[in-house]
Amino acid sequence: MPFSTSRATVQGWRDHDEDTRTLPGMSLGHIPLTSDARDAPRLWDLGVRRAEIDAPVDLAPPGPSAARSAIDRLCLIRDLTARAVQVDWDLRLPPDRADHLWKVLSHLHPPRTVAGLADAETALHAWRTRHYLCKLLWRQGPGFLQIRDRRWGDLRRFTADDPRYPEVIARLDRGAHCADIPHDILEELTAEHLVLQTDDLAWWLPYRVSRWLQEAMAV
Repeated sequence: MPFSTSRATVQGWRDHDEDTRTLPGMSLGHIPLTSDARDAPRLWDLGVRRAEIDAPVDLAPPGPSAARSAIDRLCLIRDLTARAVQVDWDLRLPPDRADHLWKVLSHLHPPRTVAGLADAETALHAWRTRHYLCKLLWRQGPGFLQIRDRRWGDLRRFTADDPRYPEVIARLDRGAHCADIPHDILEELTAEHLVLQTDDLAWWLPYRVSRWLQEAMAV
């Protein structure tokens, strides 16, 4: 499904460093997005190592259009985080869920700003200082899939051998209507904070890491 605006872009640079990215040839300019699974690998192949998202991720407004726009941008941030791309983005949370939601999203590259929190600076400091690659990931083996979650300070590992899971995750990957997901699986994933629900959409939070910090077996 497309972004709410048909001309969504990211601004890209070839390097993370503030000074280095100002040098000639470092800027890749504004790059148009297609809002599907091809965006993150295409940006990586173009040489993007730092990206600025064109608009805030706003989870506060109600309605399907706002939910779709937020999830489209979260998809890109998740998939760029999996490639260790630095992402400059801003987040707005509904005040009644903000204290919980920022922790649910804390496996993503930390945002520049968070609105909706009573103490945003403390949350941002925790997010920035405790963030690392592979904080919430999943991988698939023969006949099973496994999720490893370190967002809460310890390792929580889930293994599923229900043959429905790969298809469900494929649906959830870009955001799916809750009614299209088997209720028992959606309920289980929601209880473990592995999906984000906004309006009538549910979105798969873990990523399949593309750049390992160490051997995969150690993660």
